[in-house]
Amino acid sequence: MTQQGVFGGKMYMEVYSPAMNQSAPTQILQQIAQIQHMEPGKLCVIGQGPNGPYYNLQCRENGKTLTLYVPADQVPLVAKHTANYRHFHALVDQYAQLLVDRTRAERTAGAKKKTRPRSSSWPKTRKSGS
Repeated sequence: MTQQGVFGGKMYMEVYSPAMNQSAPTQILQQIAQIQHMEPGKLCVIGQGPNGPYYNLQCRENGKTLTLYVPADQVPLVAKHTANYRHFHALVDQYAQLLVDRTRAERTAGAKKKTRPRSSSWPKTRKSGS
């Protein structure tokens, strides 16, 4: 299985093989545990001022759009936190897919191959409706 995407403006690709399935979920959980700060939403430029751009953070909470002003000195930190949030969700998706793949593989490996019932040597007779 191959996963690819963009994180922090850089393209990344991770390849998972069935042999990695035993340790990959644990590795993903460890990566998730490393994320200590995250913020949902998108950092947006809302205008240009004499000292540079003004920023806000837009996200949805409880079904409503939430907009928060972000001071210029906090922009790099908020950008890192929103990237952490996206990375967290990408890791959760990878973890879930690995477990789904493993579950399906275990189920199909344990299932017997279905066979057709033996055909009888006796001739079939049609029942007439009359």
